[in-house]
Amino acid sequence: MITPLVSILMGSKSDLPIMKGAPEVLEELGIGYELTTLSAHRTPHRVMKLAEGAKKRGIKVIIAGAGMAAHLPGVVAAFTTLPIIGVPIKAGNSPGGLDAVLAILQMPPGVPVATVAINGSRNAGILAAQIIGAGDPEVAEKLANFKEKMREKVETLADEVEEKGYKAML
Repeated sequence: MITPLVSILMGSKSDLPIMKGAPEVLEELGIGYELTTLSAHRTPHRVMKLAEGAKKRGIKVIIAGAGMAAHLPGVVAAFTTLPIIGVPIKAGNSPGGLDAVLAILQMPPGVPVATVAINGSRNAGILAAQIIGAGDPEVAEKLANFKEKMREKVETLADEVEEKGYKAML
């Protein structure tokens, strides 16, 4: 088992189909993580306990996804000095997820939360890896390889579109 360096939190089990992008990319990069469901409103003491103890457990970055009022990332940030990445989740009754984006973006001075796109958990996983990679050459090398594979994939597609034309690609 790989030692967890990233803690992934979500406000509800219903967030898992959106949040699965973060653990998928961390697995691809060989970075250990822990994943759980917590509620800023229903289990605030558990949120506090997890956030306060994360650094002692070796966690380097926390990813927190939440929809609607999206308080989970901000509450976690209140209880730790670790970097927090917020993933705004578009809830069923949400105005396009903008409520969650604004809740995560508009943190008060001194309690920052990095924010990715609505439902952008994969980018949250990549950003967490980049934060860890800034001080870990092994992770930095894995990220370089990861990004090289992305570049190669796009260049292969570009060559194919240019060779076959757009109609053949539809």
